[in-house]
Amino acid sequence: MLNMAKNKDELRRDVEKVLDVVRQSLAMHGGNVEVVDVEPESGTVSVRFQGACVGCPLSAMTFQAGIEDTLTELVPDVRRVVQIEA
Repeated sequence: MLNMAKNKDELRRDVEKVLDVVRQSLAMHGGNVEVVDVEPESGTVSVRFQGACVGCPLSAMTFQAGIEDTLTELVPDVRRVVQIEA
């Protein structure tokens, strides 16, 4: 069980590191993205938009191209990204 938490922490750290770059672009438009949860067993990351991203007409494109594609490409353990609604 202890090892599982460490893996979860490591995955969260990797995800946060990649999202820090994405957040710079979002912040220029008054938005942000929050990591809600990571599940190392399934490779699933749950995120939630914040600020100006909530309800933005471009948020679906930002989610897919800016977050989902980037995370699955740059973090090998991420297999799926889920958007949680505010």
